[in-house]
Amino acid sequence: MTEPVLALSGLNKSFGALKVTDDVDLDLRPGEIHALIGPNGAGKSSLIKLVAGEMPADSGEIRFAGREISGLDQVARARLGLTRTFQVSSLIPEFSVRGNVALAAQARRRSVFGFVRQVAMDPDLTGEAMEALERVGLQERAGIRVSELSHGEKRLLEIAMALAMRPRIFLMDEPMAGLGQEGSARLIGFLDKLRTQAPILLIEHDMDAVFKLADRISVLVAGRIIARGNADEIRNNPDVRAAYLGEDEA
Repeated sequence: MTEPVLALSGLNKSFGALKVTDDVDLDLRPGEIHALIGPNGAGKSSLIKLVAGEMPADSGEIRFAGREISGLDQVARARLGLTRTFQVSSLIPEFSVRGNVALAAQARRRSVFGFVRQVAMDPDLTGEAMEALERVGLQERAGIRVSELSHGEKRLLEIAMALAMRPRIFLMDEPMAGLGQEGSARLIGFLDKLRTQAPILLIEHDMDAVFKLADRISVLVAGRIIARGNADEIRNNPDVRAAYLGEDEA
């Protein structure tokens, strides 16, 4: 079996009496999309925060590329190649599309954003930015302000910024949120190709997207993984249908 890029073991997190992550084991393998689904309040976003280093776990282990990283902060994890997108936008509306991506490229190098003027004058950074924008199809929008982009274009810009960080994995939290049918279809196609660059741990409520994209699916309910498997196994699991999928059929 291929060695996982990311491996969580016995991960726990509580806020007082509320246990948001309850002894979670989960891994992400090269070239795959592993979807994490569950009802609202199940602890999915909290789990992503634990992985990204936005908050510390109470106990358990997080291994990334064979290295134990539980003691590293968010910046250190990002510099190793663990890149999170989508839950809280990091876009700067007043800057250009190209400038936002160039800042992300600079952050990879120096861990903190530098002066915008310095970024704009650095041909290496602007070159990296344009390369990332071409990957997502936004090269023609490079010079406009982010505030002028559509919702779907902003989603693609966030991917371009993640690409500029040269990640070894992507952590994606609700990338389909707010997209129409056409936008979702386009993003599904892009993510299907993106997995070949770096595997994706995907949180998503759009079950059509999950079943089309995911190689494996883990179902989180009240902080615990209650099932895992491929799309057919999850569709037909009675515990999953009762705890989550049945909500969509009512």
